[in-house]
Amino acid sequence: MKITETKIKDLFVLEPELFEDVRGWFFESYNKEQLKKNGLEIDFVQDNHSSSLLKGTLRGLHLQNNPHAQTKLVRCTRGAVLDVAVDLRKDSPTYKKYFSIEISAENKKQLLIPKGFAHGFLTLVDNTEFEYKVDNYYDKQSERTIYFADQELAINWGIENPILIEREKNAPLLKDCDINF
Repeated sequence: MKITETKIKDLFVLEPELFEDVRGWFFESYNKEQLKKNGLEIDFVQDNHSSSLLKGTLRGLHLQNNPHAQTKLVRCTRGAVLDVAVDLRKDSPTYKKYFSIEISAENKKQLLIPKGFAHGFLTLVDNTEFEYKVDNYYDKQSERTIYFADQELAINWGIENPILIEREKNAPLLKDCDINF
């Protein structure tokens, strides 16, 4: 597995080694020992799986506050997404900066997002499925959503009017959130 740190410290792109033959392909989507060899010791406790029916569906920007913050290992198992992670660690030199990457079932890339980040994704095709591992259980009271088009973050989603649910349409700006990283 190739593990590459992005321009944002502690945020990594993972690219599995693909084994192909006449039957199709095989790869390890997660290997705790490989991560550990790269200084990444994470104990994942929950897997999540979402389905988005339509291209242009935006989910995010989501996070959980401390003490329930989550490290996430995200991947797209069907279709394609523009995946976005925003650094909200106040002591980080990349505070309020974001990283985006196309993740698809075809390219099999994954993004390892540490605690202290908001996360969201935009579906690039219909019938997209997205999976992710987390190292802390979901806690409703710790859940926060930030408005996806917050000008302070200036994320280029590449879309004017994404498909959103009410929670995301009415999400507060970052300056109005009680983020505790």
